[in-house]
Amino acid sequence: MGGERRKPRVRAARNAGGEPAARLTRRGRLLVRGGAVLAVLLVAAGGAGLWAYQSLDGNIHSADIDSKLGGDRPANSSPGSKNILVVGSDSRDGDNGKYGKGLTTMQSDTLMVMHVAADREWATVVSLPRDSWVRIPACDRGDGTMSTPHQFKINEAFAVGGTTGEVAGAAACTIKTVEENTGLRIDHFMSVDFQGFKGMVNALDGIEVCPEAAIHDTKAHLDLEAGCQTVKGEKALGYVRTRYSVGDGSDIGRIGRQQEFMEALAAKAQKKLTSPTALYGFLDSATESLTTDKELAGIKPLTALASELKGIPGDRLTFLTVPNYPREADVPADKANVVWQYPQAADLFSALAKDREVDKKAVESDSENPLYAAAVRVRVLNGTGRAGEAAKAADLLRAAGFTVVGTGNAPEDTDDTSVTFPGGLERHARALASRLPGTTASGDAEAAQGEVTLTIGGDFEGVR
Repeated sequence: MGGERRKPRVRAARNAGGEPAARLTRRGRLLVRGGAVLAVLLVAAGGAGLWAYQSLDGNIHSADIDSKLGGDRPANSSPGSKNILVVGSDSRDGDNGKYGKGLTTMQSDTLMVMHVAADREWATVVSLPRDSWVRIPACDRGDGTMSTPHQFKINEAFAVGGTTGEVAGAAACTIKTVEENTGLRIDHFMSVDFQGFKGMVNALDGIEVCPEAAIHDTKAHLDLEAGCQTVKGEKALGYVRTRYSVGDGSDIGRIGRQQEFMEALAAKAQKKLTSPTALYGFLDSATESLTTDKELAGIKPLTALASELKGIPGDRLTFLTVPNYPREADVPADKANVVWQYPQAADLFSALAKDREVDKKAVESDSENPLYAAAVRVRVLNGTGRAGEAAKAADLLRAAGFTVVGTGNAPEDTDDTSVTFPGGLERHARALASRLPGTTASGDAEAAQGEVTLTIGGDFEGVR
């Protein structure tokens, strides 16, 4: 109907005769759907020679983040596996300044965690919507001050740590935020900014897209008519950034369009980057805008990672988005953000932390009927022996969307935080317990009906 917005299509390159260009193998398509960074790795591993290594190695920026992360980090539960944080940087400095005026200095436009199994037989990439409402921990701002822990959308972590414009600080705060909310220990990170993406597309003479309806998005600086056309430069950047003027206007929809665009980009790269000159232009643009941790800062370690990924069977590469639902279900006034669905999100990250392969269909099936946090009624009891702890915990629960029905003191002090529930509320109790690190839920026949009880012990660490 007139108000319905349709999903645009993205096409890969066509040859001179108008025939579709050669498509990537299924393995190739799955790999590049992880983002532009993975596409760079694959092309570099497959075609760059010694001359490229020597010339491009110095382009990659190295960031020392260790001193900013601190010691309170998740344990490494699966030695040999790798968790890599991939960030699409939305810096407001320099040539990027016209995008998103009025925002803080830096933002993460795309955020995902890639888990590579210890045996290198499988890998999972989890996209984290930039509008995910999570707890942002205290971070070093880089200006001699520390931020205050608070609830906000996840991409603000990049802005908080990047107050002074340094990617190292932005990455460190993002890593701390992801670690606190997932329980995963992040081993490496990669960050690519907008200008690198534009350079990659321009080096390929653009990518063909086929929107079924015209797109006019002032925020993304994009005006496209309906029908197939080749986009590059600012139009390509606007196309992958557009959100409110296409589909349902959500960040979830944008993630899908970005993945489709990356697939088309990689298909064209495979066809076009056959000469040293073309390959160099592509890699030069990509690597100049690439920042990694010290261990990955170089063509050789990046291509080594790419080689490991290329060896993984295509049917054991999994790409999914963390289970979530609109935050509006918990906070009616918030129509812009999403919250992660529990216990599904916790189960997903727990499996990856233990290096257990994820069944995407099972995750999606289990997430079809979300239990909203607002539907979980919680009574908070203080078992720490310290006055005021129940009220503090209640504030954290409300900020996370839960319905707190009361607070009080536990019959006796305890070291262990626990969740108990009456018959019929096991699902509610699991949703709560999964957001409290190290806490389990147990049934209690004498518990009050219609509510679960959270007893705070000395080990209480807050709410994810």
